[in-house]
Amino acid sequence: MAYKNDDYSPNAKSRALLERAWQHVSSIPYRATSRWLFYRLLQDGFYKGKDDNKKFISLMSRVRHNNYGPWRPDSLSDDTRHPIPHPAGYEDVEDWAESLRQETRIPPLDHWYYQDFYVEVWYEAEAMTPQFEYYCGGVTLRPFKGMPSIDYKFKIAKELEGYAEQYKLPIMILYFGDYDKAGLFIPETSVKDIRGWCGAEFEFIRRGLNEGDSERLGIPENFEHPGSYQWEALPDEAARQLIVSSLQKYVDQSIIEDLKLEAQGAGAKLKEALKNFAL
Repeated sequence: MAYKNDDYSPNAKSRALLERAWQHVSSIPYRATSRWLFYRLLQDGFYKGKDDNKKFISLMSRVRHNNYGPWRPDSLSDDTRHPIPHPAGYEDVEDWAESLRQETRIPPLDHWYYQDFYVEVWYEAEAMTPQFEYYCGGVTLRPFKGMPSIDYKFKIAKELEGYAEQYKLPIMILYFGDYDKAGLFIPETSVKDIRGWCGAEFEFIRRGLNEGDSERLGIPENFEHPGSYQWEALPDEAARQLIVSSLQKYVDQSIIEDLKLEAQGAGAKLKEALKNFAL
């Protein structure tokens, strides 16, 4: 392996950078991506611009291959590749029955039946999916990863129709994307297509990034395209505030929590009843 070296030891400058990088990685409750981390170090002054990105990637490869300090191969998230596991089961019916007795996961109750709106969060930067998953519990997420395909948009349209019929609620779409030419064009054209295929009405609200957000939220320029701003460049606290404050307007979190408690109570009774279950 090219990066494997039993005697690997970065120089003093790299050690200072890696210490600061680990502070950033440890400061968020989800796994960081390389691109997110590079923006943090760019703001800290360790790097100057896009030409330094290759040096950063090379350094992070070496420290993770060599388990330097706290760094491990899984210290950063792969933002583009996700396995699709096979549907594993149990060896026999006795193991299956025992799993029912030992089950601790309680199936959730669907809070949308009790909300005032049905809400989804759409976003451009698929790399930040762990961030949106952490801050958007109970809400369907749809990463766009650039311009979505016709098939992807058509499926969204048909699924929104289904949710409109199922919940009988106004539909609110909250969008988070880059502030640049493509970041403005992608949702505009995509929403137009989706509306054309969707038999249900929905309101689309672009919550960020919008004009003025770069100054208000302290976002550095895209190191590859000066004058544009990417969601990945947002410090986590700024992203959290923008996401959470947006959801609070349309999603009642107390309903979600109340239903969790109700499900847990029912689950405890079911588990008690299953103690004597036998084939």
